[in-house]
Amino acid sequence: SGITRKEAERLGVGVLPMPFYIGEECYYEDVSISRAEFLAKLAQGAEVSTSQPSPASVMAFWDDALKEYEQIVYIPISSGLSGSCAAAAALAREDAYEGRVFVVDNGRVSAPQHRAVLDALELVEEGYSAVEIRDILEAARDQMVIYVGVETLKYLKRGGRISPATAALGTVLHIKPVLKFDVGTLDTFQKCRGFGKAKKTMLEAMRHDLETQWKAYYDRGEVSLLAASSASPEATKEWVQEIRREFPGMGILCDELSLGVSCHIGPGGLGIACSCRPKRT
Repeated sequence: SGITRKEAERLGVGVLPMPFYIGEECYYEDVSISRAEFLAKLAQGAEVSTSQPSPASVMAFWDDALKEYEQIVYIPISSGLSGSCAAAAALAREDAYEGRVFVVDNGRVSAPQHRAVLDALELVEEGYSAVEIRDILEAARDQMVIYVGVETLKYLKRGGRISPATAALGTVLHIKPVLKFDVGTLDTFQKCRGFGKAKKTMLEAMRHDLETQWKAYYDRGEVSLLAASSASPEATKEWVQEIRREFPGMGILCDELSLGVSCHIGPGGLGIACSCRPKRT
């Protein structure tokens, strides 16, 4: 989700860190390795693989929360990207958690998942029950989109997203792909010559979506603009400024891409997303 432990404490929510491996060693994001250390290892060519939280860690996380709260709304990473959502849904059907833990499968990751947590908090304040919040968030699962521009193709090649031949050709031709994430799937949206063109392509694609697919929400002011980055602070700041110029007057929630996502995108990635306000029942 990109929500740090510090941000989680401010919001009053719990965050379960995602595990990943560098070589044979397991790390936990924002716990046992810093972002700077992770990106340095990635740049040095370290082999990074993602994993999902163990059932024991999920249950311990829930058990701790249930000491203080009667019910939990649990929002894991998209079921289209990880088996952690299905595993959590199975655990929630056990006697200890039935009717107490409500697992949301709304196809989110990164900044839109962060936005879903904020939506859930708003629904709590409005008096909705845990089961109602789950149903409202799931009903809005397809009301979002993410575009991500990557600086290099080698991490996509390493993850099996593209062939070695395509990666080599992209390097020679200075090709920068723009990826599109839509309801649990990640696909190549467009191949651009240079990163400046990739950024322009993402802004144009978002403009088109706001004026067509999400026009009704956009006209009512019910669209949240989101940004995410695995790039330097300077490049991230410049990207947010470009988004503000393209969409003046709209607020922007900007997150650093989580390490579990950054290992597939690689350093230097920039993204833009939108998420529509869930319809109330």
